[in-house]
Amino acid sequence: MSESPRPIRLTLPATSANLGSAFDAGGLAMGLTLTVDARVNEAADAPELTISATGRNADRCSNTRNNLIFETYRAVLSGSGGGVLPLELRLCNEIPLGMGCGSSAAALLAGVMLANHFGGLDWTLHACMEEACRREGHPDNVAACALGYMTVSAETEARRVVAVTCGQAIDWKLLLALPAASLATERARALLPGSYSRSEAVYNIQRSALLTGAFAAGRGDLLAEAMQDRIHQPYRNQVCPLLPMLLPLAGSEGILGVALSGAGPGVLLIAESGAPATAVTARIRQAAQDPGLEVLETRIAPGVVQQVS
Repeated sequence: MSESPRPIRLTLPATSANLGSAFDAGGLAMGLTLTVDARVNEAADAPELTISATGRNADRCSNTRNNLIFETYRAVLSGSGGGVLPLELRLCNEIPLGMGCGSSAAALLAGVMLANHFGGLDWTLHACMEEACRREGHPDNVAACALGYMTVSAETEARRVVAVTCGQAIDWKLLLALPAASLATERARALLPGSYSRSEAVYNIQRSALLTGAFAAGRGDLLAEAMQDRIHQPYRNQVCPLLPMLLPLAGSEGILGVALSGAGPGVLLIAESGAPATAVTARIRQAAQDPGLEVLETRIAPGVVQQVS
C-alpha cells in the first residue's frame, strides 16, 4: 500500500485589487491571512471533506457544502484525471468575507495548491497561480496572493499570466474600513458600463502607470493622485456608499491614498508608516459618520507560503 502524501500548511494573504486606477491589473497583498492545514483522511469510511475552522467568519468557513477550497481541489484533480483523496482541513481565517479583500482568490489558490500537492501534479507556483487565475476570471487578486506585495499582472492572448512585483521594502500602514453588509463581486461588476471614452481610458492609464512607479520608488506623495479612478469606482458608489465619504481623506494628515478595496464595499486607506493608527482611525470614523465602523490595521505582506510536514 502506498503512503498518503504528507500533510501541508498553506498561509495565504488577503489582497486588495484595483487600488483605484489599476482596474483588473494591480493587487496588494496584506498581512491578514487564511491558514489551511490539510491532511488525507485515512479512515475507511471517511467523508470527502472534514473541516474545522477558527477566526473570522468561522461558521461560513467550516461549511462543507459548496466549499470553494475543496470544490477547486476536486475540479482540478478531476480535470487532470487524478483521484480525489478525502481531506481533513483546519482553517484559521483572518480575511473578511465579501468585503473586497480577496477571500475567493485565496480560496481558489489554496484549492489549486492542495490539488497540486495531494495529486502529485508537480506544478510550479506560477502554474498554480495561472490555474487559479483562469478560475477567478482575472489575475489581479490571485497574482498578488501568490507573489505578494504590490503585484501588477496581465493575461496574454494565449491566456498565460505575466506578473511583476514591487514594493517589498515599503512600510506604509494599510487600513481597511469595513461596513456591516457584504457585497457580491458579481453585483458590483454588473454596475460597470460596457465601454468608456478615450479621455476616461487615458485618465486611468496615466494614473495606473503612476501608481506602479509610486510603489516601485516608495513615493507615497504620489498615491493621492495615482489612486484616482474613472473606470469602476464612480459606478459602484451606489452600493459602496462608504467610498465617497472617505475619498476626500486622500493626501491629508498622513493618509496617502484611498480606494475601494477590490469590488468593495470595503475601503482601503494607505497611510504613512509613522501615522498614529488611533488618530487615523478616528478620522475615518468621523468622515464615515459612524463611530462604530470597523477599521482593521495591517501591512503590505509577502505572498503564499507552503510548508510540507
